[in-house]
Amino acid sequence: MNSDLKTIRSKLKEQRSMLMDKPNVVATGIGYKIKNGRLTDELGIICSVEIKKAISKLGREDIIPSNVDGVQTDVVPTGPFVARQDPTDRFRPAPGGVSIGHKDITAGTLGCLVEKEGTLYILSNNHVLANSNEADVGDAILQPGPIDGGRNPQDQIATLGEFVPIHFDGDNGSSHPGCGTSRAIAKMLNALAAGVGSTVRMKPVRIQQNENLVDAAIAQPLDVDDVENRILEIGTIAGTREAELGMEIKKSGRTTGFTTGTIQQIDVSVRVNYGSNKVATFVNQLIAGSMSQGGDSGSAVLDNDDNLVGLLFAGSDTSTIINRIQDVFDALGITLPS
Repeated sequence: MNSDLKTIRSKLKEQRSMLMDKPNVVATGIGYKIKNGRLTDELGIICSVEIKKAISKLGREDIIPSNVDGVQTDVVPTGPFVARQDPTDRFRPAPGGVSIGHKDITAGTLGCLVEKEGTLYILSNNHVLANSNEADVGDAILQPGPIDGGRNPQDQIATLGEFVPIHFDGDNGSSHPGCGTSRAIAKMLNALAAGVGSTVRMKPVRIQQNENLVDAAIAQPLDVDDVENRILEIGTIAGTREAELGMEIKKSGRTTGFTTGTIQQIDVSVRVNYGSNKVATFVNQLIAGSMSQGGDSGSAVLDNDDNLVGLLFAGSDTSTIINRIQDVFDALGITLPS
């Protein structure tokens, strides 16, 4: 194989268009090949791809040749290349992956857009949008979140619409929003509002049993033009999919931006510390590796085909905890936007 730099440059110039036309290829250049995870001193044409797929899953015409006119090639997965934007900035319209939060918290991540009964909502965590059960429906949601400079009311992007209460260990559950008393009060107040011609309605939320399935909430944008149905550094969501052991995943979050990982455990039961001596037990969770930090809570988690599989909500120095997206959608009665 010819490794002369001048020759390789000439061959790359001749074959660049052919290589760039391959699906999934986002860049071509000259560099040192990687073998068995180690950088070699062998020069070649490097093809960067969004996702490295098995040859068996590619059509013959889509396969990058192992060499081009005697020059070896190498395929390196890099993800998509995008113009860098700081997720902590103010965005209008705001995509998924950027800073957001209830007016009384620091900040989390705007996950994605969802729909309920024909209305568009923002999806994130309870502890991001509803201040870990402490918020009221109708509270201001800011983008960016308060710690990133968001101020109320000038940076308000939405109002809290609904949240699934978190049951903390030791709670008896009687004080959670959504109990029978709350529903009765909401019904009475809604009747009074209708009597005076008001269109505003209170919405009681669902009770989560002692073992939590999700940390989730939705917020209604003040203006649908203020939000965008895509995720920063990822793009649009293709659909939903059941998460599986060993699945490769990705997310875009307020703190660590675009990161990737693998689902390492399923059917996980885990105790999560929310601070102030509040601990909650979650079941049927997913565990991935170290792909998040504080502030990434609320991030939408997708597979390599851009299907939504989970909602990130907790982590440690080595691991990330994710709600299954089916549990989130069922708990809130939501779907992807039509």
